[in-house]
Amino acid sequence: MKHIIIGTAGHIDHGKTTLIKALTGRETDTTREEKERGISINLGFTFFDLPSGKRAGIIDVPGHEKFIKNMLAGVSGVDVVVLVIAADEGIMPQTEEHFEILQLLNVKKGIIALTKSDLVDEEWLEMVESEVEEHFKGTFLEGAPIIPVSSKTGMGIKDLIGEIDKATEEVDPKDTEGHFRLPVDRVFSISGFGTVVTGTIIGGKVKEGDTVKVYPSMNSGKIRSIQVHEENVPVGEAGQRCALNITNVKVEDIHRGDVVSIADIMEPSMIIDCKLYHLKNAEKPIENRQRLRLYHGTNEILCRVIILDREEIKQGEEAYVQLRLESPITAQRNDRYVLRTYSPMVTIAGGSIIEPVAPKAKRFNENYLKELKIKESGDPKDIVESTLLGISSKYPTEFDILKALGKNHEDIEDILKELIDSNKIIKLTSSDKNVYIHKKYYENKLKELIDLLEKYHKENPLKFGMSKEEIKSRVFGKEIKQKNYDEILEIMQREALIKLNDSFVALGDFDVKYTKDQKDIKDRIIAIFKSSGYNSPKYSDMEGNERDKKTFKMVYESLVDTGLLIKVAEDVVYLKEDYLRAKESIKTYIEENESIGAAEARNILDTSRKYAVALLEHFDSIKFTKRIEDKRILY
Repeated sequence: MKHIIIGTAGHIDHGKTTLIKALTGRETDTTREEKERGISINLGFTFFDLPSGKRAGIIDVPGHEKFIKNMLAGVSGVDVVVLVIAADEGIMPQTEEHFEILQLLNVKKGIIALTKSDLVDEEWLEMVESEVEEHFKGTFLEGAPIIPVSSKTGMGIKDLIGEIDKATEEVDPKDTEGHFRLPVDRVFSISGFGTVVTGTIIGGKVKEGDTVKVYPSMNSGKIRSIQVHEENVPVGEAGQRCALNITNVKVEDIHRGDVVSIADIMEPSMIIDCKLYHLKNAEKPIENRQRLRLYHGTNEILCRVIILDREEIKQGEEAYVQLRLESPITAQRNDRYVLRTYSPMVTIAGGSIIEPVAPKAKRFNENYLKELKIKESGDPKDIVESTLLGISSKYPTEFDILKALGKNHEDIEDILKELIDSNKIIKLTSSDKNVYIHKKYYENKLKELIDLLEKYHKENPLKFGMSKEEIKSRVFGKEIKQKNYDEILEIMQREALIKLNDSFVALGDFDVKYTKDQKDIKDRIIAIFKSSGYNSPKYSDMEGNERDKKTFKMVYESLVDTGLLIKVAEDVVYLKEDYLRAKESIKTYIEENESIGAAEARNILDTSRKYAVALLEHFDSIKFTKRIEDKRILY
């Protein structure tokens, strides 16, 4: 079912509240001050049933210039606006400012109600209609119905209701499958129930028992009950005005402007990237670092505007900007916003949010601007790819990508598969949840790794390669999980770009090359080990017979690095062929005898107990054998 919110807008004392009463039979000015002063100060909310059977929520916004902040909080969730213009006064300053705000917020459907039409004659009314029709040419209100009404006599009220009903048929349905979001416009406590927040659900749905989070405070609670149009319901959906009774959250911990949403899908931010349109009738250009008031949802935040693609923004121009905020915002991509001057408060600009969680950017950075244009384009595949490029260093899961996108994509799996198939991104499957990285990120890391290894091989020509752990720290950072790191190295090895050897990494085309003297030392070391069998020779004894101890050490370590010598324990080292033969002999013995002890190992290897125990403990450590009391079985 389509849910509709109707909003009013217009100059003070043009009869918005009275018109709503005529439409619905309900009073939206509820405070004593509003009734005494005869003006709306805060937002008013009610509902009425349309002839088609749809029930529409209706929001009454204040018209006085002092309460534009409240007007903005109300109009952000509106589907159809009734722009109220008094027939006896015509278009006034707040009519114009409200209309500009509606355009900046991308409201697409509207009706013009000429109130107090009973106070003017037919000729005057025709003149006002003509003036209004001309004034709104070229805007979303061009061709909109203009309905003369009188809340006092009832003139035109039925016609207005009919036009509202017709307009609701043309409104696009809300995204009820996306992330649930409700910008808070009121918060209060009810005895026996606790904290209640109200607002218009702008995305997704919420049901009783759901766990929600209040942003940006990050307080969590559960939905105890939901009320829509004064009736308890099990589910609230996008497009409905809703009251939520939330447990475990205090009234003082929630404020107008906060957002109630699902846990962990959003992220408060102090910087947002935006497309900005500067109103043609603004008094002067927007300057870089100008302090402004940002209105988003039901929130008002002070900010500085950083102009990314020009020196200043002239009236009527569009620009890419970064808004650096004085308090955090919780937004999603494509959200609309409005900017007003700090003092005096005048509406001057607005637009859409491109990146809701942005890094601090430098001005006139062509690459950064290119990425913003891609994100602004609206092509889901391009946006996902661009977003993933920006967060690949965090090794994101599908959920992380959705969070970074700031918007739900039902077809995210299809988009990711398409990007994988076109070799734009890489899917890592080794950890509990699949991780995705951009191909450019992979290539950048590969280049860093190759540069590092080239330098290492040059400085250490007799070493097989560099430690895996050191490479992980220096190239891939702390964010990567070990399984994902190993998988990336395996991909590089399959492409013959690198080669792996236990704990070391080398370039794919690197081989240790010995000089004649070094080769002689190598041959002497191997000969010693061959003659020693399983009685491992001591390094100090071998080194003692060498004149060039430094070169001897380099050659010896290279044999260990390349795996020709296997280090079992401190000062217990074997030739690789002897090590593998020992491993096979012990395996065969256990298979035939169920277990092996140190004495049996000593006998079959023809060595001392010391070396037999060292080998068995080593095999335990690599999970080849398992010790049970004084025996070993196969792991």
